[in-house]
Amino acid sequence: MEELFFDADGLLTAVVQDANSKEVLTVAYMNWESLQKTIDTKETWFYSRSRQALWHKGETSGNVQKVSDIRYDCDRDALLVLVHPEGPACHRGTYSCFTESLLTEKPADANDDFEILRTLAATIAARNHERPADSYTTYLFSEGVDKILKKIGEEASEIIIAAKNRDTKELSWESADFIFHLFVLLEEQNMSVDRVLDTLRERHGE
Repeated sequence: MEELFFDADGLLTAVVQDANSKEVLTVAYMNWESLQKTIDTKETWFYSRSRQALWHKGETSGNVQKVSDIRYDCDRDALLVLVHPEGPACHRGTYSCFTESLLTEKPADANDDFEILRTLAATIAARNHERPADSYTTYLFSEGVDKILKKIGEEASEIIIAAKNRDTKELSWESADFIFHLFVLLEEQNMSVDRVLDTLRERHGE
């Protein structure tokens, strides 16, 4: 902590990111004491500029954030806090505080072939933490790992049938279903998609 540069008010900007989905959950501030408490408890503590007091995320709501890593930037005046959230990050009950967009069109990188995978992972994580009543994803999480595994097995069987029948449209559809349910399983197991990608990179390098 001695290497960090706190501002004139003794604060650092803290960007909180889901360690699994990589979705930015919120931006808050930490002073020396709240950062030390975060390190000691492995849960996020922040400093409220309006109340001029420390606050423990989830102390009243139960939506704590379990810290897996804290990184600082090249200027050593901002933090990236990687967490495993146990509920919505926003006081409005949403998974992330960043739910609105100023752009009416998709940014240039939104058509990245793999961007949809990160979007899917973030959406599934949001469903897990918000649990909207009318969501199929909520239903899967509520039913538990056995139901999720059953669906993965069913979708795998459908992929085999579609491939045997040389039905490319059905194969595409069932493959998408399989990937969706696989991502639900990864979220249920608290495993990031990046970990799977890292494994692929390691194998590719062999």
